[in-house]
Amino acid sequence: MSLTPEHITQAAAELAARRSSGKPGPRLPESYRPLDLEDAWQVQQAVTLALGQVVGGWKAALPSPGKLVVGPVYQPAISRAALCSVPFPVDSTPDSLKVETELAFVLARDLPAREQPYTEAEVDAAVGSVHAALEICANRYTDATGLPFPEMLADGLVNNGVWLGPELDAPESPAFELGWQAGDEPRQTVQGKHPNGHPRAPLYWLANFLRERGLGLKAGQLVITGSYAGVLTVPAGKTLRFDYAGLARFEVEFSRR
Repeated sequence: MSLTPEHITQAAAELAARRSSGKPGPRLPESYRPLDLEDAWQVQQAVTLALGQVVGGWKAALPSPGKLVVGPVYQPAISRAALCSVPFPVDSTPDSLKVETELAFVLARDLPAREQPYTEAEVDAAVGSVHAALEICANRYTDATGLPFPEMLADGLVNNGVWLGPELDAPESPAFELGWQAGDEPRQTVQGKHPNGHPRAPLYWLANFLRERGLGLKAGQLVITGSYAGVLTVPAGKTLRFDYAGLARFEVEFSRR
């Protein structure tokens, strides 16, 4: 049975409060726990209304059976600062956080809601720049182990912000060697590979998903489309050096807000 508008509002109020306070909590009460993807999407959108924050971008991946990978990135949680202060959830360790190595597509023009689907060429023309980026990960549950996907979707799929890095020096690639180093620790490398085959594939999907929902994309928003190396646990308080195989190199240091 679908959630009632009142239950959607209750679920959103609870998740928004946890996001604002940085204090995760248990599973939502069963009476207003989202059980399917549509309920989860409605709760997610109601969280945005409850927070009253500008949507500065989106995270997306191609949908698969039982999964709808889409979520807003709020403008206050987007940073370009070399010394980046981020809200750590209280269940995290004080000296580390989780990030995902991604690319961010920054739009130079709107892709508003309309009846006609957007072509890939139209979406490409709306992209102003492509950047290296790190998604900062955390959720609003004290224990997300085995949590049904709709409950994760309602919470924004562990998005806790995005660090926007430099513009790429060459066209984006579906695979490349990714290296990173924390302080003086040994450099680590991994063969990075985009989970959907090409980093623009989720962008094309998202443009039409939001179009169908009457939302659209706006100039200035960014879109991240999936990690090239899964989830990395990195230390706080140390300079992190990343090398996207010559596509981009950057340094950043994270600290607790």
